[in-house]
Amino acid sequence: MRREIHEQPGVMARLCERAGPQLRALGARLRARPPAAVVLAARGSSDNAALYGRYLIETLWGIPTSLAAPSVVTIYEARLRLRGTLVIALSQSGASTDIVEFLAGARARGALTVAITNRARSPLAQAAHETVLLESGPERSVAATKTYTAQLTVLSLLVAQAAGAHGLAARHRDLPGLAERTLACEDRIREVARRCRLLQECLVTSRGYNLATAREAALKLKETCYVAAEPLSSADLLHGPIAIVERGFPVFLIAPPGRAFPHLAKTAARLHRRSAATVVVSSSAALLRGAALPVEVPAVPDEALTPHIYALPLQLLAYHLSRLRGLDPDRPRGLRKITRAL
Repeated sequence: MRREIHEQPGVMARLCERAGPQLRALGARLRARPPAAVVLAARGSSDNAALYGRYLIETLWGIPTSLAAPSVVTIYEARLRLRGTLVIALSQSGASTDIVEFLAGARARGALTVAITNRARSPLAQAAHETVLLESGPERSVAATKTYTAQLTVLSLLVAQAAGAHGLAARHRDLPGLAERTLACEDRIREVARRCRLLQECLVTSRGYNLATAREAALKLKETCYVAAEPLSSADLLHGPIAIVERGFPVFLIAPPGRAFPHLAKTAARLHRRSAATVVVSSSAALLRGAALPVEVPAVPDEALTPHIYALPLQLLAYHLSRLRGLDPDRPRGLRKITRAL
């Protein structure tokens, strides 16, 4: 897991170089003939990447987007009317049975289908009109790390091209360097993990693009550290769940500068008044000063690209916390790299 976390700057650079021309061409086609709607189908970490994709497509491209419920097709055998829509399926292995079946059904019902996967000869790749490869190399850890941020990168490159957001597309060249700088702070993250070693339960919160980061961080804490981590939008947190936060209750707050930041700063103030034990991940010096455990992240030039970078310290935190608890993050109990379910 640790080795694959540190491979991510190279994966981002390679992906931009190798998949860039394909994504520019696909983006230009979609810009010329936009779909009426977009549906994203995924499970696990890929579903968290899909959530990011939904925010990105709706905010930058203005096209209504939903996250698929594959059981609607695989269990209830619904025949969805998908002509004129774009269906994007994400799966590291390309072998998740329900995602493959959903995509194949969508293609049969008239959707334009795109697979985002790490395996060129996978069932998912064979089911799609077009396949974009993650260029990540084999991912051996059960906990997805490099393929998760590769999925984010494919989605942001594709949507930037489809929406004509050429500035965002150009700023992808900054990602490998930002990732390198973030991973260079591993000693600090190891110390934060040491201070969290007795953690049993926590909330993980953010808003906007980084709600996906909160969900992914919570998943990593669950699957590698066996921590009961509940991810919530900061807006949803204030609509009731904040009642469980008392003195010393651990809350991870992911707060990059951007449009969501003012609300996240107010949430941090509310948590401080409740004496929560906050782990704040941010580049804002003012916000970090109020944290019980600050995790500083380099400033990212575009809020839409912050999830690619903010995922990294949280991956490292989960890895080190797992090791400090005497666990093997590469072999979580009861889990396999490929999950097949209908």
